[in-house]
Amino acid sequence: MKTLFCSLLALSMSTFAAEDGFTPLFNGQDFTNWIVPAGDNGHWKVIDAVIDYDACSEAANKAKDLWTAKEYGDFTLKIDWRLKQTTGLYDMPIVLPDGTHKLDAEGKEIKIPTPNADSGIYLRGVGKSQINIWCWPIGSGEVYGYRMDKTMPPEVRAGVTPKVKADKPVGEWNTFEITMKGDRLTVVLNGQTVIENAQLPGVPAKGNLGLQHHGGKNAKTGELSPASSLIQFRNISIKEL
Repeated sequence: MKTLFCSLLALSMSTFAAEDGFTPLFNGQDFTNWIVPAGDNGHWKVIDAVIDYDACSEAANKAKDLWTAKEYGDFTLKIDWRLKQTTGLYDMPIVLPDGTHKLDAEGKEIKIPTPNADSGIYLRGVGKSQINIWCWPIGSGEVYGYRMDKTMPPEVRAGVTPKVKADKPVGEWNTFEITMKGDRLTVVLNGQTVIENAQLPGVPAKGNLGLQHHGGKNAKTGELSPASSLIQFRNISIKEL
């Protein structure tokens, strides 16, 4: 009876997604539609219809992320995510509305040690166009690679800086709705628009989507770094535009 119920539920969810114009990217059972890093050894795994990651992939350096098998151009992506726990104190800057960091009277960045965890979603196959997931006061949804690029125009850096912090507390589920059209990005987090029609100059026209590995264990101490990807994802679907 339980198996029949789960099958009917999966069919119902699939039908809803198709009617809504969205196609599921995660079936809740395995990594169909995804490429697990070679040598990962089970650190990316599926548990109870959730993609679970412990930040400890054994894949080669810079190859620990989980990527879609397919490339996408213009799309709207819906995805739920949850930071499971923080892993120590991380020196966080105070991000101003224009994307720069607040300085003290001597011109040095003000940094505040804060509990943190860190992951994100790569768009179009490149790290620079990553939507951040973390515990920074500025909130999740920003595009760090563009905000921190001082060669970018001020309006670009300000545009990829969240207008509001919409994150729920660590341990609770959040929902992103991410739309890419050309080089323009809009990010809605938990029903609030945090990035609106921001420009990402030079972003590829097409590429894979990725779930980010970040941090991991210190080789000397064996402890997780204070910005590790202790994270889960679920309910992932996409509509190509």
